[in-house]
Amino acid sequence: MDWLQLFFLDPVSLYQGAAFPFALLFNYLCFMDSFSTQARYLFLLAGGGALAVAAMGAFAALVFIPALCTVVLIHSLGPQDVHRPTFLFQMTWQTLCHLGLHYMEYYLQEAPSTRFCITLSSLMLLTQKVTSLSLDIREGKVVAPSGCIPNKNSLSEHLRAALPYLSYLLFFPALLGGPLCSFQRFQARVEGPSSVWSRHSFWALTWRALQILGLESLKVIVRGVVGTGAGLGSCEQLECVFVLWSTAGLFKLTYYSHWLLDDSLLRAAGFGSELGRSLGEEGLLPDADIWTLETTHRIALFARKWNQSTARWLRRLVFQQRRTWPLLQTFVFSAWWHGLHPGQVFGFLCWAVMVEADYLIHAFASVFISSWPVRLLYRALAWAHTQLIIAYIILAVEARSLSSLRLLWNSYSSVFPMVYCTLLLLLAKRKHKCN
Repeated sequence: MDWLQLFFLDPVSLYQGAAFPFALLFNYLCFMDSFSTQARYLFLLAGGGALAVAAMGAFAALVFIPALCTVVLIHSLGPQDVHRPTFLFQMTWQTLCHLGLHYMEYYLQEAPSTRFCITLSSLMLLTQKVTSLSLDIREGKVVAPSGCIPNKNSLSEHLRAALPYLSYLLFFPALLGGPLCSFQRFQARVEGPSSVWSRHSFWALTWRALQILGLESLKVIVRGVVGTGAGLGSCEQLECVFVLWSTAGLFKLTYYSHWLLDDSLLRAAGFGSELGRSLGEEGLLPDADIWTLETTHRIALFARKWNQSTARWLRRLVFQQRRTWPLLQTFVFSAWWHGLHPGQVFGFLCWAVMVEADYLIHAFASVFISSWPVRLLYRALAWAHTQLIIAYIILAVEARSLSSLRLLWNSYSSVFPMVYCTLLLLLAKRKHKCN
């Protein structure tokens, strides 16, 4: 029964798996030159609409409406004025939908429907694409659609000009998940010459399928360990550390598996890394760099590699745009984007403090630790501490509610972030004196 639950009863994986043959079909038809450019845009848009209705039901309107409004805004506003209104509209819409979730969970004490949760996840991905597109237009990387219409009184010309943008916002390989795909990459794939389906592409997808199978198998084992052990509410002393590590490990395996599946769907449709090299830009950035995430002893590096495309999007949208406290503002915005649940607010603020402490601690260690045996011991201890702090943050974010957060606060696991907070205060004071 566990295998059935893993492979057939997880809703998002089920819908992503159902979309996989259509992604391969799109790639094949493009390769055979059976599609005109307009037909390619329509295929991706129609697939996105059908997938949204199948996965979200009536809630799909909550995704269609902001996508249509975004297209209207970018056609109505100039390149330098388009970003702020689209950003404010999209984040306001998404926040209202998240407040609806808060109302159901905390006021009505009702579990939200699976379709509504899928809708919120898709809205968050839509926000990434909307803001990425508006920034590209403002920075001149994408030609403003308002300047592409020769006859502004022609409805057909308006619809033809709007099609690429609406298709980008709703195309089915990236509707329910996947790394952020830029509009330039999307447009180059649809309008460019057909790519050859190479043997390398086949083996890359096969390797990802084997990785997903391995991760899901490991999930069965870890789930059994977590299910038979004590929880945070009943654990005692050091047992809480094992509960923290094993529960966070189950969450991480789930994320890794979903990210690999989402990435595979995009690549099956032809939006792969080889396209980035032809455009002269970075390739499609996979969200899961599992080796780095599991071996790093730096919290700052973990933050950059965890959900990589989202981290790069946050860096561009917030970090690079702010002069004062850019790190803190980035993590605060991330909490807002995720939904502002109590656990998310605490988790992301804690993460910001841990990253700041990480910079000071490792800068201090690089100066005062010189012998290789001590450095090796330091790296091992830093790795263990980093993984436990990350596990603490993951549980805080996933717990979401205040009651679950209190259990985490009262456990022995709180020692690990407290150690970093203490070192941050001491090293910041020392740095201030030195300056």
